[in-house]
Amino acid sequence: MLASYLDSTNLKADSRREDIIDLCQRAAELEMAAVCVNPVRVSLARQVLQGSKVGLATVVAFPLGATPAQVKQQEALRALKDGANELDVVINGGAVKDRDFDLLSQEIKLLLQLKEEFNYTLKIIVETAMLTVDELKQLTRLLGDAGVDYIKTSTGLGSRGVSMEDIRIINEVRKPQLKIKASGGIKTLDFALQLIGAGVERIGSSNAEELLQAYRCQEVSLNGVNGSKEQLGKSE
Repeated sequence: MLASYLDSTNLKADSRREDIIDLCQRAAELEMAAVCVNPVRVSLARQVLQGSKVGLATVVAFPLGATPAQVKQQEALRALKDGANELDVVINGGAVKDRDFDLLSQEIKLLLQLKEEFNYTLKIIVETAMLTVDELKQLTRLLGDAGVDYIKTSTGLGSRGVSMEDIRIINEVRKPQLKIKASGGIKTLDFALQLIGAGVERIGSSNAEELLQAYRCQEVSLNGVNGSKEQLGKSE
């Protein structure tokens, strides 16, 4: 069902303790894939989600990614120790524009080193809104070759969120083992199902519960919308 594709997200700077508790409780009740919260809320989210199957994601170097690789690794390590099992890390956008792919590779290598101690899912946020087609293709290849789990499209704070064209470009060059998390501006059920039909395996949204409510209200069958039957059928 749709819930297994959804990362219910609250990355607001002014989110209250009660907001995070509610986010986690609802995600557990609805059996969503994960919640995504700011690093300072990871310990709280871990407590609320204890005993559930909901993943606990947090962000690293959010939202700019303009942090030295060693600092990103330390931030990631702290999040994992606090209980996160999924990390959404913003890539160094300046290095992308410099075409310094050696630096980017080193950054990713440091993050992947943590898998020697922790079992976690690594998602790299590439902020597609700021990329040329060639840059997006090169990053997709780089992440696939490095062994990253997911390429994530957006922070949700860029000039735009994910587009279907982003997904088409990624699909042109990605390795099958590199999954896609779409995020940013996913506010309607129709768009969410289009993304799933195009091969997206996670959807990050601050409107995750609303999307699921719309899905249930419309009683979408496994035939789905926009050819999404095969994708939704995977989670049944």
